[in-house]
Amino acid sequence: MAKLKNIIKQLSEKDFKAIHDSLIESNADKSAYLLKSLRERQLSDNKIMTELDVNANAYYTLRSRLNLKIEEYLMQQLESPRTDVLRKVANINEVLFTKKRTIAIATLKKLEKELIDYDLANELTVIYKSLKKLNVNSPDYFQYSQLYNRHVAYMLALDKAEDLLADYFRKYGSYLFSGDEMEKLGLSLLMKEMQNVANLYESHRLYVYRSCMHVFHRLFVEPDETLEQEAEGIEDIFVKVQKIFDSYNLDSIYYHLNLVFEFLKLEYYNHYKVYRQAEKFYEEVNDAASNLLTNYSTYTFPAQFLISKLERGLRLGTEAELYAENEAGFIDYEADVQDIPRHVIYVVYRALSAYYADKFEEAARLINNLLNEVSMKKHPFALLEVKSVLALQYVLMRDYELFNQLANSIQRQIRTYGKDSCENILLFLKILKISTSEAKREKVKKINAVIPKLKQQTVPYFAPTLLIKLDEKLIKNLTEFD
Repeated sequence: MAKLKNIIKQLSEKDFKAIHDSLIESNADKSAYLLKSLRERQLSDNKIMTELDVNANAYYTLRSRLNLKIEEYLMQQLESPRTDVLRKVANINEVLFTKKRTIAIATLKKLEKELIDYDLANELTVIYKSLKKLNVNSPDYFQYSQLYNRHVAYMLALDKAEDLLADYFRKYGSYLFSGDEMEKLGLSLLMKEMQNVANLYESHRLYVYRSCMHVFHRLFVEPDETLEQEAEGIEDIFVKVQKIFDSYNLDSIYYHLNLVFEFLKLEYYNHYKVYRQAEKFYEEVNDAASNLLTNYSTYTFPAQFLISKLERGLRLGTEAELYAENEAGFIDYEADVQDIPRHVIYVVYRALSAYYADKFEEAARLINNLLNEVSMKKHPFALLEVKSVLALQYVLMRDYELFNQLANSIQRQIRTYGKDSCENILLFLKILKISTSEAKREKVKKINAVIPKLKQQTVPYFAPTLLIKLDEKLIKNLTEFD
């Protein structure tokens, strides 16, 4: 909420009036009221909800839509001058065929400067190609030929960097689901290749792309503790990237990549357990979570936010509140079953949110639908983890026949991969087996004896069983029967 209030208060009077009038014209009266209240009145959220006569979920949706409306308006303001430059580039042939040579060259030189300001490498190649034509009999021909060749190469380097980013985060999903050392090595090689591409040019854009990968890699693949001391500090990277964003504030890509770096800052402070700092970025990323998950998977691994969000809820004791928040927070989320890691994490997050709201049947339905939608044969450890969470729901639903079938299937698969790789799952199943055993004596004591061993477990892959809170409430649900 802090982010939305700050944006609204920083709007110019002209922008505020334009947004407010557009909301009124589109009959979005509640959004218009919320906009005005946040700018002109010092009201609490509860007071605004009362005046609008909406519940918490509806208020969250209203707030998110207002935030989106403001961002769309600001984005249109950013694009106007940029669009004008691109329109001029599209009309270059008209200049070449209708204007005198000196005027055409002067026009192209002016466009060159504007395109450099926007860092539009593709369009600059068009300018230099045209300047080559105009200077075919001039000594300047060689200079423009060199500039053209250099910008074609630079454009290819940018394309390569974007391809490397997309490839890295696709492969990171596979690594997260396996913890395999060879896949980890593959990520490190991609990181080095990105570094090599970025070193080809003194380019702020290549630096930003490299930083998207570099920071994430140091947080989740090769932690800072394993790197040389002379490596650039992550906080220094954040400062430098922010300066780039501020310098190119009309750049539409940077406008959107700002969300990626807010997410990385959140994960950076989570990594070092500086939770007070992390909270400064949590609400902003959380407000944009649906957009982050849907549209940013080629620039980062957005599903990590859902894991962090669940961990935050467990840390603060607010895990039971996630279910209600999800109803409004993911209205606009677009699922992609072909992106298996992202889809699995999203569905498991929703299932665990339902579980913590005591909606065990819904959690089971979500996981069963997931197992029917996607094939996880290439990710056997993740599959065992997901099935184990489903097994817990069956126990809590008191459907012991389904539980026993599933538990036996999981144990057969574990024998295939080896107990050492799945000890946390074995301990988790042991707790569930104790719960369902016919021997009723000392179940609580037996479960309590296993819990410390399970809490000590760490695995290098995505493990939702370790996101199950092993507390008195769970023990009670597992041992007290109707």
